[in-house]
Formats: sequence, C-alpha cells, structure tokens
Amino acid sequence: MKRRTVQSMEQALSLPYATLRFAQLGWRVIRIESTPSGDGLPGDPNRYIGGKVVDDDRRSYFIAPNVGKEAIAINLKDPKGQELLRKLIVDLDVDIFCCNTVPKRYKQLGIDYESLSAVKPDLIWAGISAMGPEYPDAPGYDPVIQAMAGYMELTGHADGPPTLSGVPQIDLTAGDEVYAGVMMALLERAETGKGSRLDVSMLQAAASWLITTLPLLDFDCDPSEVTRCGNEHRKFIPTNVYPTADGFIYMAIGSDVQWRRLTEIPYFAPVANAVRATNEGRVRERVAIHRDMAAVTRQHATAEIAADFRKATIPHAPIHDIPAVREMPAVNSRLTTTRAPNGKTLRMQPMAVDMPGMTTELKFPAKYGEDTMAVLKAAGITAEACASLRDQGVIAG
Repeated sequence: MKRRTVQSMEQALSLPYATLRFAQLGWRVIRIESTPSGDGLPGDPNRYIGGKVVDDDRRSYFIAPNVGKEAIAINLKDPKGQELLRKLIVDLDVDIFCCNTVPKRYKQLGIDYESLSAVKPDLIWAGISAMGPEYPDAPGYDPVIQAMAGYMELTGHADGPPTLSGVPQIDLTAGDEVYAGVMMALLERAETGKGSRLDVSMLQAAASWLITTLPLLDFDCDPSEVTRCGNEHRKFIPTNVYPTADGFIYMAIGSDVQWRRLTEIPYFAPVANAVRATNEGRVRERVAIHRDMAAVTRQHATAEIAADFRKATIPHAPIHDIPAVREMPAVNSRLTTTRAPNGKTLRMQPMAVDMPGMTTELKFPAKYGEDTMAVLKAAGITAEACASLRDQGVIAG
C-alpha cells in the first residue's frame, strides 16, 4: 500500500481516532494545532487531561489516540498562516486534509474545501462536525450527541435515568466514517484523478446505528421496544445478565434450538414450559423467565454454569473488568504499544482489524509544536524564514 500524507487540524477524540487508523497503516500524519493565544494552555486541550506520564502536555488521556503522528503549530487566524498551510499541502504533496472544528470556522481559518482544493485539485478533504455544515454553529461532543441521538434513552435500566455509554462510541463511529470515506475517495481518485469532499455528521452517523429501534416507529411498536431495558435484549429471550453464587454471567439465547439446549441442562429444566418453547411465547413470559432464570443461577458458581454452557454451545461470557480484558489471549496478543521517552513500553488498545504491513509499535506522541521546524524545512522553507514566522506568531515550536 502506498504511503499517504495526511494533514489534520484535530483535537479531542473523533478525528484523532480516525487519523490514528491512518498512522497504523504507516501513513504520515501531521497534526496541526493552534499557536498560543494567551487564553489558556496551547494546542489540543486533551494534551492536558489525565495523569502525568512524561510531561505536562502529553498526559494519559492524550497518548493512545495520538501515537505515530507529527505535531506542528500554525496560526490559521493569520493570513500568513493560511498561506503557509497551502504551501505545505502543495510542497509536501498532501493526499488528505482533515478537520473537526465547527463548520462556521472553515472559511475563517482558510481550511474550507474550496480554498485548499484550489491549490491541490486532487486533495481529499474530510470534516467531522456535530450535525454537518447545515448546522455550522453546533459543537460536537460525544455525550451531547449521545443525548441528542437517543442513545441515553436506550441505555440503562427501565426504572432508572437515561445513561451514557461507557465508551465514547459516537466519537469513534464518526472517526470510522472518516476512515472509510477517505478510503472510498482514494479509490475514486485512482480512477478519475479528482479529489473530493467528505462531511461527517456525528448525529447522522449515530442515528445510522439505530437500526434495531428507529424503524420500529413505523411498525406500531410498543413504547417499551424503544426505551431502556437494562441488560436485556429487546427481542431474544432470555438474553440478560444473571446473578450467580459468586458473581454474574451474561448469556444469550438467540434461537429456539438454543433454548432447548439450555433447558436440557438438569438444573435449568424447571424453567421450561410449553409456552416458552418458542421465542414468541418467551416474549410473553419475559418477566417471569428472567425471575426464574435468576432463581436458578444464584444457586451455582459462575465457572460451573459457564462449563455447562460450553458443553451445550450456549453463548455466554463472564463480566470482565478492563484489566481482565487486557489479559485475554485474543486481545493481549494484538495490543499495540508505544515507548515513552524514558524507555518504558506502554500497552494500548489493539488495532480494529489485522492487516498486512501494519505496525503495532508507534512513535510516542510529539510534544506541542515539536515537529514544526522539521516539517517546514521539508517543504523548502529556510531556517531564516522559519525564525521570522515564529517571531511574527505565525508558527510555534
């Protein structure tokens, strides 16, 4: 696969996650941050979130999404900074430009597709925003979109409050849409030679995942089908978390065949009756089934139940905490790593998919503005010109 060059005016998580996937391919990713403004700490606010790992601007929350990238600082509010950005795009032969600021700032900062494609017509441009360019002022934060897109309404127990997901899944799905969209744009460019523009709406991407709930509105669904249901599955009964003698176990019955195999386990036999032989009947007796299942599972250890479920080929799992997840062989063997400046190896999440040629160890994130001078030099800008730009506040680093 040809190594591409990505420039990304990014912060927070949604776009850094997308460009991390490019860095994992071995592509060059140059993240652009703002120059100091006097209004607070410089650059991406996420630099300063979490525990201190090596220094103040590379804290624990920032590291994993930003390994393998270069970091430069340009003042894009200054016309000279915008001119510099256009020069970098041309002279570094940038393939992809990305941003995740509010759309009303695109033209103000000179990062709009029209301005950048005018200097490089085959440029692929991708932007993430809360609701797309039709809503230019809306800020895009994962929890806000979780509330707006109904995710919180669908998460939690029926008698409890709306609840956030434990994973920032809307940030991540927006990043995945950029990754997939850029790949499609590269394929199109290979055939036509033309660049293109991709706008990812976090709200639209989130709503696209409502495939098991939103369409039910036109099917005269019961209100209980489109609200919180705890750990239950809304359609397949019994699929739930059940208490055991020493903890909890999750099990999923996805067919009548699996139900029969479950109730052939001697201590689950009392849960069966004629009505419950079909999923339709089990839906009618849903509350009673969950009560009866819990009465059985409480009498047996998790390991005992899991062993019997394995023999019966019934989908199940223990409720792992995060340290236990990392130690699972299927995960542990695929962890990515980075090496801190002090030489310590830091283990991170695996790549989404194994692909030939991908590297599992990526360079530790750059300090704020660390690569500014090297990147400008690679674009043919002299040391004297760099010093002048720094003195004028056009660049930092």
